[in-house]
Amino acid sequence: MSDRPLVYLILGAAGSGRREVVADLIAGGLGEGDRALVLLSAAEAAGEFDARLGPAQRWQWAEGRIEAPAFDGATHVFWIADGRRNLPDQIEAVQAWLPASGGELARIVCVIHCGLAARHHELLPWYDACVHFADVVLFNRREGVANKWMSDFQARYASQFLPCLFEFVKHGQVKNPAVVLEPQARRLSHVFDDELNWEITGTAEEDAEGDEEVEAHPEVDPYLDRLPGGRRVKEIPDVTKYLA
Repeated sequence: MSDRPLVYLILGAAGSGRREVVADLIAGGLGEGDRALVLLSAAEAAGEFDARLGPAQRWQWAEGRIEAPAFDGATHVFWIADGRRNLPDQIEAVQAWLPASGGELARIVCVIHCGLAARHHELLPWYDACVHFADVVLFNRREGVANKWMSDFQARYASQFLPCLFEFVKHGQVKNPAVVLEPQARRLSHVFDDELNWEITGTAEEDAEGDEEVEAHPEVDPYLDRLPGGRRVKEIPDVTKYLA
């Protein structure tokens, strides 16, 4: 196990209860001697659960880059994404920021606002993108959501046999915080896994020794791939259009 700080990326729309969940993970999942640091987006307003997050600090979005405070002895860092900003842009920025931060990615956690998703079917591709990057998916804000919708929503991902964990949040708490925080990669995306982030291609041609020629290219994540003009190949909805 590396002695570098473990970094957890917390994805989800603004209002999905991410800070409440992070507070529960810190209280129930960290041990004696662990020191948590929570990094909130400077663009997000203060929230009612901020007092439970310890000495939370702010990260800045600067022309497509992430600027964040040093970890200063923290053992566990919770980087909470901007719940109103483009998700793939933030994932790309974290790719560049994380190696220089001195931390090691532990897991990516997606908190799903079930009420928001149930009201706006158009957001389903946005949540698909969140799940694509996540090791753990937490169903939150389920109050008033029909059981039929919940069943269908879960079945959508169960039918894909995704490797990530799916858990429910009840009253702001997860069943087992330690299971959520276990630093084991279960995500579908390989953008943070250098040893796996390669695509092997072969040709019908053979070299001078008669061996088949094989080339390795960096694998491009479908949500990060761009067209020549700069637009994403796989575009997702703008979540801010559906937030209060």
